Amino acid sequence: MAHSTVRTASAAMAGSDEFKDFLTGLLPQLLTLFAGLQAFRQQPPTPERTCAFETATAAILRESGRVLVEHEYNRIEPACLDDCPFRLRFAGAEYRRRPKSPNQVGTLFGAVELRRYLYEAVEAGEPAIFPLEQHLGIEAGLATPALAERVGLWSVDHEQEQVRSLLRREHNVSWSVTSVRQVTMALRDGLASFREEAQVARVLALLTKAVASQGKHRPVLAAGRDGIHVPIRQQGYHEGATATLSVHDRRGQRLGTVYLGQMPEAGQGTLSAQLTSLLNKVLTQWHSQGWPAPRLAYITDGGNHPQEYYRQVLRRMDDPWHPGQPLAWQWVLDFWHACGYLNKLATALFGEGAKASSWFTKWRRWLRDRHQGISQIVRSAMWHYNNGRQLRKGQTAEYWKAYRYLRKYAVWMKYAAYRRQGMSIGSGVTEAACKTVFTERLKRSGMTWSHEGGQVILDLRVLVLSAMWHVAHGAYLRSRPQPTVSKPASQRVCCGHKLKKAA
Repeated sequence: MAHSTVRTASAAMAGSDEFKDFLTGLLPQLLTLFAGLQAFRQQPPTPERTCAFETATAAILRESGRVLVEHEYNRIEPACLDDCPFRLRFAGAEYRRRPKSPNQVGTLFGAVELRRYLYEAVEAGEPAIFPLEQHLGIEAGLATPALAERVGLWSVDHEQEQVRSLLRREHNVSWSVTSVRQVTMALRDGLASFREEAQVARVLALLTKAVASQGKHRPVLAAGRDGIHVPIRQQGYHEGATATLSVHDRRGQRLGTVYLGQMPEAGQGTLSAQLTSLLNKVLTQWHSQGWPAPRLAYITDGGNHPQEYYRQVLRRMDDPWHPGQPLAWQWVLDFWHACGYLNKLATALFGEGAKASSWFTKWRRWLRDRHQGISQIVRSAMWHYNNGRQLRKGQTAEYWKAYRYLRKYAVWMKYAAYRRQGMSIGSGVTEAACKTVFTERLKRSGMTWSHEGGQVILDLRVLVLSAMWHVAHGAYLRSRPQPTVSKPASQRVCCGHKLKKAA
């Protein structure tokens, strides 16, 4: 059946003058390809000849693809202006037809000339549109959706000059830095509105997998947030913020994580709003599906913004399973952060050396494994402070700083109980997010960023790290608005054929 369909389609195309003209345009590439094949066959293969043959063949096939794409895209609109609709409606505005004009557009096969009709807004002040570009999904007037996606993915990991080099080498497209930025920003603007929807779906899928897993614990939904300093152009370093939402199965194993990232902002309000909205939608939809509530953990260090978020937002979130009651969030102070203060306590009491190391090693284990281990630690520390050697002024200050910190946050250091419930006791996922979301891309040698430019990269980067790029990109392409005909072309004959009603 498939071969019959291909033969029928090939016969129909072969009989058309259009297809013959198209084959004539491809003839030079086909002859060059055949000549290269003959030359390769005439000599024994060597690594050098193999590389040259494959490189030349790829270049010929790319040029053939470029010719094919250019031909196909330019045949979508009628050849005559009179064949086009008189009026189109797009985004609530009315447009009237005008003649064609050319535009260079990047594709996966190279740059093509797109000859498209202009439609001018009837109402003064509205920008003109090119319906063909809207139908094809041309991004920023510069790239097809396929190439724009490639540029966006490259921009997630590579600097602008590297992206330009990749475009030239892989796709024979030469763009300025401005063009790279325009396409990247336009793609971000399109994808950003689908970030939350895609992440909610991802977390719900992970929770479903966690419920079906084997083990004795309730599945855990763990949130976290942390700050990291970012170099801002002409302003020095300022604190950006990242947040994570992870799902752990019944054995306490992390199944997956979604990420958020925000450039420096006073109060970190945008990140807080994004994380709150994500949590509310995940929990509301999970409840609507009839599932029991997962265990909720908030795992962070003792920073100011994480504390404020817990006290002002998480503790006040409504419980979908028990209307009128707040959700039961458990704030877990990062174990390794607590260990840092425990080590400061040991060093202040005993100085550098084996005794401090031995004391720290013992009580770190107690902190992790013993019920009320933190209470035993502060009692032991106070006993050594009162009965040990006299501390110098600097050691005394360091001792009290660490001691007060451990006493203040002791209520959130019940690590033995957390582990029995299958919860993680470390914020390693969020700490790692500072590196993967920010450092690996935004803090390379000599880099500085504007708030807007850095946020473009972050918004794209969190989609890749959350394993939701293709979901968000597909939703974005499906959502792009299309022009509609509000006044069709006349029913007369022009250019030797019956006029079409649609563009």
